[in-house]
Amino acid sequence: MATRTPQPTDIKLRTASRLLEVSFDDGSRFELPFEYLRVFSPSAEVQGHGGGEGTLQLGKQDVGISSLEPVGNYALRLFFDDGHNTGLYSWSVLHQLGTDRQSNWARYLERCRSQPSK
Repeated sequence: MATRTPQPTDIKLRTASRLLEVSFDDGSRFELPFEYLRVFSPSAEVQGHGGGEGTLQLGKQDVGISSLEPVGNYALRLFFDDGHNTGLYSWSVLHQLGTDRQSNWARYLERCRSQPSK
């Protein structure tokens, strides 16, 4: 039996603090930093076209979101000021990014540390 995807009840783009705040009808509320959303974009460019970790996104600490737009009743398209806008953040992706933020970010930082120095 499929579980129901929580639906957003409130979405706030906080440009000064660089956070996307999303509240869901299951009572959860997440503050998702722009950098986190950019490096975990669901786009093929970031996730890759197969399995694995995808393409490591570096240097996104100061990325901003210039705007967002709803896509049907199921997702948001985020327009990052570095030109990236191809990932659709479905409600389930946003909820999962919020739920798994701590472990995702720890894994991201570990991948950054393992990058060869230039």
